[in-house]
Amino acid sequence: MGSSTWSVEKRSGLRSDTFLKDIDNVPETGCLSIIVLGASGDLAKKKTFPALFNLYRQGFLHSNEVHIFGYARTKISDDELRNRIRGYLINKDATSEHSEEVSKFLQLIKYVSGSYDAEDGFRLLDKEIAEHEFSKNSQEGSSRRLFYLALPPSVYPSVCRMIKLCCMNKSNLGGWTRIVVEKPFGKDLDSAEQLSAQIGELFDEPQIYRIDHYLGKELVQNLLVLRFANRMFLPLWNRDNIDNVQIVFREDFGTEGRGGYFDEYGIIRDIIQNHLLQVLCLVAMEKPVSLKPEHIRDEKVKVLQSVLPITDDEVVLGQYEGYTDDPTVPDLSNTPTFASMILRIHNERWEGVPFILKAGKALNSRKAEIRIQFKDVPGDIYRCQRQGRNEFVIRLQPLEAIYMKLTVKQPGLEMSTVQSELDLSYGQRYQGFTIPEAYERLILDTIRGDQQHFVRRDELKAAWEIFTPLLHRIDNGEMKPIPYKPGSRGPSEADELLSKSGYVQTHGYIWIPPTL
Repeated sequence: MGSSTWSVEKRSGLRSDTFLKDIDNVPETGCLSIIVLGASGDLAKKKTFPALFNLYRQGFLHSNEVHIFGYARTKISDDELRNRIRGYLINKDATSEHSEEVSKFLQLIKYVSGSYDAEDGFRLLDKEIAEHEFSKNSQEGSSRRLFYLALPPSVYPSVCRMIKLCCMNKSNLGGWTRIVVEKPFGKDLDSAEQLSAQIGELFDEPQIYRIDHYLGKELVQNLLVLRFANRMFLPLWNRDNIDNVQIVFREDFGTEGRGGYFDEYGIIRDIIQNHLLQVLCLVAMEKPVSLKPEHIRDEKVKVLQSVLPITDDEVVLGQYEGYTDDPTVPDLSNTPTFASMILRIHNERWEGVPFILKAGKALNSRKAEIRIQFKDVPGDIYRCQRQGRNEFVIRLQPLEAIYMKLTVKQPGLEMSTVQSELDLSYGQRYQGFTIPEAYERLILDTIRGDQQHFVRRDELKAAWEIFTPLLHRIDNGEMKPIPYKPGSRGPSEADELLSKSGYVQTHGYIWIPPTL
């Protein structure tokens, strides 16, 4: 991983340490402290610490300036936390060099135990951070403090109050204090606004980074480049040429031990209201004035504000059979594990084009993709409409790829047509390159002060305004999920909704990833 990334930087004339500077070219200031709150939890162990380790081994975090602090209620020692994390950083095929890097990285981690709503623990945490800053000869107020809240949203307000009271930079000499908060950020419009208000009283918007890891995915980040850096797409990307857009998330497993947590939120809150809606914004937004974060986020908000209310007849909900067998799930749970719905954008570019958002668990495959289907060819002289339409597909996971489905002549003496593809498969085209994990990219963006791939407060509000009425109808039992068998495509009614929206399924065509 490290060698390929470093070679890219050398070819582009960049060094790793340039990425640690703020995007506005503010000169490098004091040392960097990264504080992971909830350090003993699953999210920290499986995502946050591995992302920090990968940034460290690629040279983006330097041992002579960065220190990592874990904070949680669990009473354990530094070494106990390091041993808990080690297994997520190293695998059975690891080289001795990799193992040595892991050991060096773990020595950068110090653990502090304390409550999330009392000053004592946070005063101790501040003392440990200050001692690190002093050891690095950082002038007070010049250091950088990044607080990553790998915690349930219910404790955000109390933790943020403690950070504000006990752990801020003491003066403004070029340093900063930033907080990263995870989804779910609220359960509906009112709770999200209340949470935003509570945190907004303590921190300014430029200090708050609401993370949605989908915005850090390589192919999602490629969307704006594809749309606005390629002349061929500019005249096609509108209602005159595009018939429908599908944004799909499928998992081939169920809740698997997360039933109690999942049942509190459901598939719409867990996946559609944030991940898929963020992707929709990037597909549908107008070209921003520039690549400055605020210009991009302005255009995303305009899309959300143009979405019409969701109607019940354009929603299909499902729940896989066996979901309520989980002892942590109520027997009469009304929580959907599958949802397919149509969103309609009321503006000049997209009037009449259905955006189909679909997500589900325990389905027949695992994938996430954007599928843009173009209208039929007018005056089709080859009579090939039955084979399917042109489609532009961006496969987010697994096997990242971008491909275009085209109609071509089938080899042979007869004039017959067949569907094929123009294919960019990342595993084949970019051999020797490692696609970074989303969390690596987003944590690095936070250090750089780049909020382009984070959700702004007005954007969050607009997103909840779209889904809250529907969610309340589900919560009140006014809409019921349809049972479906695990390993299926979901409820058959979802395919009927897809057909009703105008989507034409291609029969006989299967995309096969190229082999190396």
